Amino acid sequence: MNFFSLNKEAPDTTFKDAVIRGLAPDRGLYFPEKITPLSEDFFKNIDNLSHAEIAFEAIKQFVSPEIPEDELKTIVEETLSFDFPIVELNKNISFLELFHGPTMAFKDVGARFMARCLGYFSKDAKQDVTVLVATSGDTGGAVANGFLGVEGVKVVILYPSGKVSDIQEKQLTTLKKNITALEVNGTFDDCQDMVKQAFLDAELTDHMKLTSANSINVARWLPQLFYFMFAYKQLHNKYDNLVFSIPSGNFGNVCAGMMAQQLGLPITHYIASNNENNVVTRYLESEHYDVKPSIQTISNAMDVGNPSNFVRIQEIYKNDFSLLKENLSSYSFTDEETKVAMKEIYNDYSYVADPHGAVGYLGAKNYVKSHPEAHCVCLETAHPTKFLDVVGEVIKENIELPAQILAVMDKKKKSIKISTYNDLKTYLLNR
Repeated sequence: MNFFSLNKEAPDTTFKDAVIRGLAPDRGLYFPEKITPLSEDFFKNIDNLSHAEIAFEAIKQFVSPEIPEDELKTIVEETLSFDFPIVELNKNISFLELFHGPTMAFKDVGARFMARCLGYFSKDAKQDVTVLVATSGDTGGAVANGFLGVEGVKVVILYPSGKVSDIQEKQLTTLKKNITALEVNGTFDDCQDMVKQAFLDAELTDHMKLTSANSINVARWLPQLFYFMFAYKQLHNKYDNLVFSIPSGNFGNVCAGMMAQQLGLPITHYIASNNENNVVTRYLESEHYDVKPSIQTISNAMDVGNPSNFVRIQEIYKNDFSLLKENLSSYSFTDEETKVAMKEIYNDYSYVADPHGAVGYLGAKNYVKSHPEAHCVCLETAHPTKFLDVVGEVIKENIELPAQILAVMDKKKKSIKISTYNDLKTYLLNR
C-alpha cells in the first residue's frame, strides 16, 4: 500500500516511510492511495471473530507488505490486550468505554499500535528515531506509556503548561527513560505548530530522524477504526440504526470511524460533538471553515482550534459538502452544559462520565430528538478519575482511583519549560 500527501506536492511513499516521516515533506497529511472494502461475509460473521481477528483484517491492507502478517498479528494482539465494553443507558444511547488500557484513554490503542510498528521498523536501524508529539491531554500519556523502553526510539512530548489535568501531566512527565516532557508556555495549537515546523526544518531533519505520534501519523490514526467495529459487533443484533457520537478535538477519531465505514462497516452517520472549540460545527452550518484560536475548557483534550484531521475527512468525501453533511452532524456545548450533562448521567443512570464523554452524550441527545429510531454510541474516551477536580465538583461523590492512576499519583514530575520554537530546536539539536 502506498500513501500520498493530501497537499499533493510530495512523492507517494510506503507505510513504513509514512510512519517514520509522520508528515509529508510538503506539510501534507498522508492518506492511503486506495481503500478496499472488506467482504460482506466479514460483517455477517463478525460475531464469530475475536477483537484481534477483526483488527487484523481491517488494518492489514494498509500496512502490507512492510510488516509481515505474522508480525502484524502479534502487534495487533499486544495492542488490544484490554477490553472495550459497552454500557447501555437507554434504548437510544450507550457508552463505548475506551479507557481500559494502561493510561485509561482511547489513545492507548493508536499509541501502542504505532509504538510496535515503529519498534519493528527501527530494530535494525543505525540511527535512533525521535518521536515528536504535541498533546492537549491524553495523547502524551498514551504515547509515553506506549513507547516506554522501545529500543531505538526517543520520545519528546510538548504539552501546554497549566492546560492539562494533574493526572494527565503526571502520566507524561514521570516515566523518564527514553521519554522527555517539554512544558510549553502556550496553547495546544502552539505545541502542534512547533511540531509541524520542526518537520520542515532542514537543519533538524538533516541532523536526526523525526516522526510524530499525533493522529497526523497514519500508524496512530488508522487503528482507531478498530473500536467502531468492536461496538458494531456488540450491538448490531440489537439495534438496526447505529450512529456514533464522538467527542471531537483533532478529529482523528471521527475520521477513523469514517474509514471503518469506507471498509464496509454499515454505519450511515456520525456525530462530531464539540466543546466551544467548534470550527467544524460552524463549518457545517455555514460552509465557511473559519479557524480561531483555541479556548480552554474542562474537556481539554478537545481544545483544538484548527483540527488537523479534517482535511482527511474532506478527502474521504472528495470535498463534496453535501455528501459530508449526509454523513456527519456536529453540535457544540459550553462547559456549563457539559457539567449539567455529567450530573444528569450520574443521577439518572448511576454512571460517572468524564467531561469528554458528557459532550458526546449531549451530541447524542440532540441527534435523537429528530432521529428517535437511532441508537447512538457515545465514545467515552477517558476514565473520569483523570478529571477528578471537575467530576468531583459535579457529582459530589468520591471516586475510587484505579490502579493505573494510583501508580502515577506520587511520582515526581520532571519537565523542561520552553516558550518558542527556537527553544524546541535548541533542545533537539543539543540533546
